[in-house]
Amino acid sequence: MKIAICTDAWHPQVNGVVRTLATTVDRLIALGHEVTMVTPNEFFTLGMPGYHEIRLAMLPRFGTRRKLRKFAPDIVHIATEGPIGWSARSWCKANGVPFTSAFHTRFPEYAAMRTGLSPSHFWPIMRRFHRTSYAVLVSTPTLAAELAEHGIHQTALWSRGIDASVFHPANEPLDALRNLPRPIMLNVGRVAVEKNLSAFLDANLPGTKVVVGNGPDLAQLRARYPDVHFTGALSGKTLARAYCSADMFVFPSLTDTFGLVMIEALACGVPVAGFAVPGPIDIVGSEGRGPRGELSEPIGALSSDLEGAIKIALQCDRGAAARFGATYSWESATDQFLKALSDAAFSRRTQTAA
Repeated sequence: MKIAICTDAWHPQVNGVVRTLATTVDRLIALGHEVTMVTPNEFFTLGMPGYHEIRLAMLPRFGTRRKLRKFAPDIVHIATEGPIGWSARSWCKANGVPFTSAFHTRFPEYAAMRTGLSPSHFWPIMRRFHRTSYAVLVSTPTLAAELAEHGIHQTALWSRGIDASVFHPANEPLDALRNLPRPIMLNVGRVAVEKNLSAFLDANLPGTKVVVGNGPDLAQLRARYPDVHFTGALSGKTLARAYCSADMFVFPSLTDTFGLVMIEALACGVPVAGFAVPGPIDIVGSEGRGPRGELSEPIGALSSDLEGAIKIALQCDRGAAARFGATYSWESATDQFLKALSDAAFSRRTQTAA
């Protein structure tokens, strides 16, 4: 199958969307599919106001159309609702090419945080963008139900995975973290307002807080929390070693649609603490025993009281966490992705034949 993937999020950005897409592309190619990418790296870009690490393509319409026309894809997957995403959507509609889309980011909530407006101002944009998508790929059933409440109904599940050769409990701790006062409480992700890091960093708990990642709030938080250990962004084996250095993982976000870092931490044998909101509930479960309450031992704790959740998570069994984290595979996630795209491409062929 000839697959075009159009995204406003790509390297050198370091986030869950980019890591998910990059891993999926590698697996699609390994399975014999022909894949082309349309990314901001092909255009003149400007940093997004307030978040300069995110580069937005300027006037990508003609370049996107030219590349898609030359490639002649069977199916287009539009990963983001940015300038490239809108350009690809327009080309697909004009040329009768089916496309799938994805809801990676709670854009209405993020936009509300940065503008002071209500999220309700931004949901009509989301409905318009996804309305003609054959399937909107979502990471959890909870997110699918939430989108349905906002008028986006044609969802399909696309979960996430971990690289078991990298994220496992046998990694050696990082030398820089090995001798820090215990317990070591770790967070990994963008250092930005939407991650709600202050809820973690303000927690009055003994031990050491470690934050792995870059973002627009890094300098400000370093100055505000001099006792917190900020490492900057880490990846691959080094990131896995950071996970394995920690006693537990703290995920304070209230807005993430999934939280790839949570399953990576679990796969490394690190229990998770967070708020009882969608995302954490879909992985850790409201009672800490998985999303369906299926586990015999807790792998973490969720609560409206983050400090309380951290204290409980510190008592969880690392082996149970590692076994559960290892159940997430990129093979399974890629199968879900391919099914949604294959169904869309087949629908086009059926309509054309009719």
